[in-house]
Amino acid sequence: MDGCPVHIDIVGFLELAAKGDFRAAVNLIKESDALPAITGRVCPQETQCRAGLRDGSQVRAGGHRRVERFLADWEASQGDMPTPELAPPSGKQVAVVGSGPAGLTVAADLARLGHRVTIFEALHEAGGGAGLRHPEFRLPKAIVHREVDYVCGLGVELIKDFVVGQTATLDELLTEYDAVFLGSGAGLPWFLDLPGENLSGVYSANEYLTRSNLMKAYRFPEYRHPHRRGRRVITIGGGNVAMDACRTACAWGPRSPSWSTGAPGRRCRPGPRRSTGPRRRASSSCT
Repeated sequence: MDGCPVHIDIVGFLELAAKGDFRAAVNLIKESDALPAITGRVCPQETQCRAGLRDGSQVRAGGHRRVERFLADWEASQGDMPTPELAPPSGKQVAVVGSGPAGLTVAADLARLGHRVTIFEALHEAGGGAGLRHPEFRLPKAIVHREVDYVCGLGVELIKDFVVGQTATLDELLTEYDAVFLGSGAGLPWFLDLPGENLSGVYSANEYLTRSNLMKAYRFPEYRHPHRRGRRVITIGGGNVAMDACRTACAWGPRSPSWSTGAPGRRCRPGPRRSTGPRRRASSSCT
């Protein structure tokens, strides 16, 4: 719990889930975390809540994110996501800039405290990095939309296509709102300062994944693209984002996507040939 950014009562919801009281378990999570379906899929627990654990305790504790994801999906499967009790209206108005996980969490917490909250999103879709940078196989867009709808159900107003700084300045917002929360995200990537990294065809992972999502070029889990272009893709890095970039590249149909750090020598290999119809080149699938 000390390593959890929102201090979820991990032990408490695991005990309730073990007893079969799923409703109480998910309600306990939502006392601290308004987006359990998202955090249960993409939260980096290995560097947060599990970072302080040692030896075999990490193995025993490794499944609580899956339990959190299950509980969130179970609640949605019931067809009714009850609204938590809200505090009386405070008369205060807060503007939240950005509809990513930070903005949605702040908006939900403030709404529960009785404040009137408005989220301003620059893009045409809410969700921020969770919606645009995570591929479908890691975080389905339907899950993001569901969590956004839950936050809006708390009385939060969502305004899209609103670029703070251009559509309206911060000073203008502060004339109408009592406070402004800036949750615009970590949009700038870290480069390696290597010669040629600004050339055409070299992308940061965030830009590559965002482009793929916006162009809707990725279709999971088919892993096939009608036109193989015979190109190679190299991903520098071996973390979660690097794996997302590799799997996304496989969907585009490159010749042999690979990565150089964290998993040396591993590459995407050709999938099975079609058993019927004209003979074609094999499609790519990641291993």
